Amino acid sequence: MIRAPQIRVVDEAGEQLGIMSPEDALRDAEAKGLDLVEVAPNAQPPVCRMIDYGKYRYQQSKRQKEAKKHQHVIIVKEIKYRPKISEHDFDFKTNHVKEFLQAGNKVKLTIMFRGREMAHPEFGRELLGRVIEDVKEYVQDQPDMKYARLEGRNMSVVLSPAK
Repeated sequence: MIRAPQIRVVDEAGEQLGIMSPEDALRDAEAKGLDLVEVAPNAQPPVCRMIDYGKYRYQQSKRQKEAKKHQHVIIVKEIKYRPKISEHDFDFKTNHVKEFLQAGNKVKLTIMFRGREMAHPEFGRELLGRVIEDVKEYVQDQPDMKYARLEGRNMSVVLSPAK
């Protein structure tokens, strides 16, 4: 698959073997039981390396799996409130919001309105303000309550966890 007339060859230890034809390099690699892989096709001349390609791919997959282990996926958790919520329910749900923020997840606070509750969206804003005030030490930056979006019968705001 190497089409260049001359290539620079590097052995498995990383030492340069010099510039040679691809046929000679392939013959040397097969003699050592290795594969010839083009690692820098844009160089002049292209650089090829003698490696065990199966082992190389296995090590790459292990590196990728290791990198995935150290990633933290941010999940958006949603907590729903109602404008006429009891004090105990409010505290219980607000404690869950604190737990989610401490775990590093974003939290979407949603106020659900039913029927005539839609006539007083200020109750929902007041409730969101209370929740944000209770969790302010866990939030990165407090959202302004005038930006709480009223979409249909739901009012929502998203909180980001503190670093």
